[in-house]
Amino acid sequence: MKRTPTSPAKTRSSNRRSVRQSASPSDRLQLRYLAHARSGDKGDTANVGLIALDPEYFPILVREVTRARVARHFKGMVTEVERFELPNLNALNFLLHGALDGGGTISLKTDAQGKVYSTALLRMEIPVPRELARRLAPR
Repeated sequence: MKRTPTSPAKTRSSNRRSVRQSASPSDRLQLRYLAHARSGDKGDTANVGLIALDPEYFPILVREVTRARVARHFKGMVTEVERFELPNLNALNFLLHGALDGGGTISLKTDAQGKVYSTALLRMEIPVPRELARRLAPR
């Protein structure tokens, strides 16, 4: 189910402009200010869930956290990236193929179960409306 114009972001108090309607200049912000994440393993594939901290951030995640951008972020560490949208959870799910050097039981990697991939993804910077970056970024 895709978000509609009657989504929660539009029904919030009128004194707070929806981040979705930004035509203003943008700044870069790490994903950790917009989402939280969980990761784990399935064989040689790391599975990373990225969940918006607020439903109004989900459209930004959908627009900016693309399969190609995630693949560039993990360049040299994965062979392929798949992305799935979970709008009812305000979340994205990524499968990072080839990330675990064979998987938990045979890999010599320090993180053979792929637990650190969520933290690494949260360090990725994306463009966000300047107003939102100023509101969320540490001072």
